[in-house]
Amino acid sequence: MSAPPAAEAFAAMDRFTEELVQAGILVAAAGLKNGPLAKRVTFEGERCTVVDGPFAETRELIAGFSIWEVKDMDEALAWARRSPHPLPGRSELEIRPFYEAEDLAEFLTPEELAAPPHEGLRGKLGVA
Repeated sequence: MSAPPAAEAFAAMDRFTEELVQAGILVAAAGLKNGPLAKRVTFEGERCTVVDGPFAETRELIAGFSIWEVKDMDEALAWARRSPHPLPGRSELEIRPFYEAEDLAEFLTPEELAAPPHEGLRGKLGVA
């Protein structure tokens, strides 16, 4: 991104975020910094490599995330299509569902499948 989004783009995203909150869909959201504190960790076999940011040349930079609680992918797509386009030029929004315990059934015992989600100081998400 060569320039930060205009004030109107931030206002449009704020309005959309408020719609998600009012609909009871938004679970969490945050912007992600791409600066000197950013790190990229790559694993290859037993080897682990850490590269310091910023990542100016990346083609797949993730600028932020939001977690929505929707009934299915169709509902997620319906909301995504309503999202404002905050930057000039091309941008993308990627939708990924969380793994559910059933998705990992071949790796879990029956007791683990029946257990409630793990909870902690940071809340509960997914099955991990």
